[in-house]
Formats: sequence, structure tokens, C-alpha cells
Amino acid sequence: MTNATTTKVTTPITDDRNAWRWGFTPQAEIWNGRLAMIGFLAAFLIELFSGQGFLHFWGIL
Repeated sequence: MTNATTTKVTTPITDDRNAWRWGFTPQAEIWNGRLAMIGFLAAFLIELFSGQGFLHFWGIL
């Protein structure tokens, strides 16, 4: 009688973390975070240099 134990070996998936992927993927979340940081920085710089709030700068308030 032989020992019937087997081990499942899977090869690691090496996806590019910077690839542009659609859907709920880690790559999409990384890009979402990067674009959000750029947006917050842009809003902060507008407030810093214009002396008024972001919404006032665009004439919304």
C-alpha cells in the first residue's frame, strides 16, 4: 500500500502592480489611491495660492 498524500503546488502569479486593470483588483485600488492623492494635493494648492476655499475658487459657493 502506498502513501496517498499529495501536495498541491501552485506557481505564484506575478502581476504588475502598476498595470491598469479594470474592476475590483489590487491594481485598480492602487491607481484609485494615487489619483485621490493627486486630487487632494491639487485642492490644497488651489486653497493655498488663491486664499479662498476650493468651492469658492470654482464659484460654487
